[in-house]
Amino acid sequence: MRKVKALILLSGGLDSILAAKILKSQEIKVSALSFKSYFFNAENAKKAAKNLKIPIRIIDFSKEHLKIVKSPKHGYGRFMNPCIDCHILMLKKAKEIMEKEKYDPAPEQARYGASFIATGEVLGQRPMSQHRTALNLIEKESDLKGFLLRPLSAKLLNETVVERTGLVNRSKLFDVSGRSRKRQIALAKKWKIKSYPTPAGGCLLTEAEFGKRLKELFKICPKCNGNDIKLLKLGRHFCFTLSSPKGEGGSWVKIIVGRNHKENLNLKRLAQKNDILIEMENYPGPTTLIRDYNKNKIAAKIIKKAKILTKYYSPKARNKKDIKFKIDFFEKNR
Repeated sequence: MRKVKALILLSGGLDSILAAKILKSQEIKVSALSFKSYFFNAENAKKAAKNLKIPIRIIDFSKEHLKIVKSPKHGYGRFMNPCIDCHILMLKKAKEIMEKEKYDPAPEQARYGASFIATGEVLGQRPMSQHRTALNLIEKESDLKGFLLRPLSAKLLNETVVERTGLVNRSKLFDVSGRSRKRQIALAKKWKIKSYPTPAGGCLLTEAEFGKRLKELFKICPKCNGNDIKLLKLGRHFCFTLSSPKGEGGSWVKIIVGRNHKENLNLKRLAQKNDILIEMENYPGPTTLIRDYNKNKIAAKIIKKAKILTKYYSPKARNKKDIKFKIDFFEKNR
């Protein structure tokens, strides 16, 4: 009898861990798929896969994901999180893997071949992406109708092809719904699952402050790239708009002040052509990066503001008058 295989989207959170355990309890061969982007990583998924003793593949879809974050077909959640579009993109990529590798005889690929795709989604848990209409929409637009299984809520959803054909025993699936996590925690205790992250966090797009920075960035630089996104994660941000001396539009400029040694190093690493880096030579303090998003020459008054901010955020230099500044002008990309 052919071994039933499932490809599960594993975030590393409790729900996706439980979904994998439910499938494994039916002797289904489970492989994990996780994604990383500019806004989240796959570290929790790696740990979960190791504890579950299942193979995992990590896909970096940062550039594709950024495109949908800029302009999501189905809109944003509470902040800048396009959860429906994000899930659809992940599932489409999972479907590509399932179809490509399902009949691939190569041993190194066979472990990823799958009969269906599973997720840890719970009916009614998330207001934007996990109500019944959204779950049906995600299944339809990812072109996985009948082959997308949500083990935790399966008994409350339409029967899938894999259940109807006996690949999965529907009676051994669950009917979890709502935002309470009591049943999931009870299952975790039953299966002795002790290590899992809290439900909140993981994706920067669900964080209010980061969402504000991102919304501002999309406004001032619609063509922003991964480097610009990485800068959003660092430092204190000060945004200015400057009129052109010739009356031909203007410039959006940001001053970003590092908050600690690690951020100072990362600001240096992310500096690009036309950026300016400012540091103090004779006092400890932050590294400050200036970026003009219109690629214009940075005005002297902005450099002056950056010096003031650099000095202000150094407790030892704040009231001193003998500050010596080191200014680096970047003329080419690294």
